[in-house]
Amino acid sequence: MQDKVKDTLDKEKVKDILDKIRPYLVRDGGNVELVGVEGDGTVKVKLVGACAGCPHAKMTLKNGIEKILKQEVPEVKEVVSV
Repeated sequence: MQDKVKDTLDKEKVKDILDKIRPYLVRDGGNVELVGVEGDGTVKVKLVGACAGCPHAKMTLKNGIEKILKQEVPEVKEVVSV
């Protein structure tokens, strides 16, 4: 039961951080949706709008979203786009 509570809290932290990042993506016509948080520290997201087809999407994902999430939520090991 305790692990389930921890997973929920981690997911909420991730959602909060994505909400802080989102305005920067929206400003450029894109957005990010949280798909899931895995027990191994993997965060699955979906880039939408202009971000979905942008040639810089991988950079945004790894150097922006992943970097910030890792700084703010140490349990995050990797962010992947699905």
